[in-house]
Amino acid sequence: MAAHYDVLIVGGGIAGLSLAAALAGRCSVALVEAEQELAYHTSSRSARQLIPSYGPPVVQELTVRTLELMAALDRHLPEPVLTPRSFMLIGSEADVSAEASGHMQPITVDRALELCPALLPGTFAAAGLDTGSFGCNAPLLLAGHRKRAVAAGVDIITGARVHSAQRLGSGWQVGAGAEGLETAVLVNAAGAWADELAVISGVEKLGLQPYRRTAAIAAVGHPLPADTPMVAAADNSFYFRPDGADVLISPSETVPSGPEDARPRPGDVERLVEKLNSFTSLGITGIRRAWTGLRTEAADGVPVAGFDAEAAGFYWLAGQGGYGFQTSAAMAELAADQILAGPQGLSAGSEGPESRTARALAATRWSIRR
Repeated sequence: MAAHYDVLIVGGGIAGLSLAAALAGRCSVALVEAEQELAYHTSSRSARQLIPSYGPPVVQELTVRTLELMAALDRHLPEPVLTPRSFMLIGSEADVSAEASGHMQPITVDRALELCPALLPGTFAAAGLDTGSFGCNAPLLLAGHRKRAVAAGVDIITGARVHSAQRLGSGWQVGAGAEGLETAVLVNAAGAWADELAVISGVEKLGLQPYRRTAAIAAVGHPLPADTPMVAAADNSFYFRPDGADVLISPSETVPSGPEDARPRPGDVERLVEKLNSFTSLGITGIRRAWTGLRTEAADGVPVAGFDAEAAGFYWLAGQGGYGFQTSAAMAELAADQILAGPQGLSAGSEGPESRTARALAATRWSIRR
């Protein structure tokens, strides 16, 4: 006999775990993850920075709400998930102006050099600073979501890749690993594999595209002060931030990829080290470890959260791009409310801010349904 649940979430990264915790105790929930451990792919390979000035307007709105929800969560944890850490953009005046938003204030080059003494004078012409940005203890956040979900009765099944899914009657019948499951709502939180899950389920793909993003922990001859902002080039050619006595660095590449267990490509990190050693006084002496994650995006660059246009009971929670952690709590809140209300329970005709956000994220929006 197949186990039956009200909601089955496919994907054990930050999106799926956040939703499992948000739904826990409100309905019966199972989460299945293809890998043997949760958050194995992109969610364990993030920059761990929440930046209100980063992303399109709806992402910035979700980030502000996520920060509110995480701040409330911090009050109940032995150590904080969030730690204040400013975010600074540097580059040409045109690039900084194009990338800055209402959450970021322009600062002088001299002030930027004070905030990050490793930057070399003459290497950039303009800067902006977001003082509302936070570092995120991603492992603690993920563990907290799992703990709350399990405590409230969510079944979490790892090593269970979905190999079949079909709509039967008023629900879905799903095969995942050796498990047979039935559910009223099937949530696609499969990250880079979200379109593949749609195909398995007989659902039209959204054209979600994974992109590579590499990062590394570098040993340096001149460590950054702990309060140094995260620094990013406004032309998206690199970023770096303190990581204890080391520095986290990234070439910020956006290279299309298929869904895979991504790994750094030869030369990517080496070229970045050469660039940063000419751009800063960090004095990078070696690489302790390097990794590559996949940032999956919809065609319009906005995350997707909502019921499918045609497949009843199929809910998309995907395409978070590089905004997964910083939008996670707000997207889980919205998704949980929509799932519990059902497709007919959404206030599509309302003009309130929540419904505008829902429409901006909807899987039915014209900008990804061409």
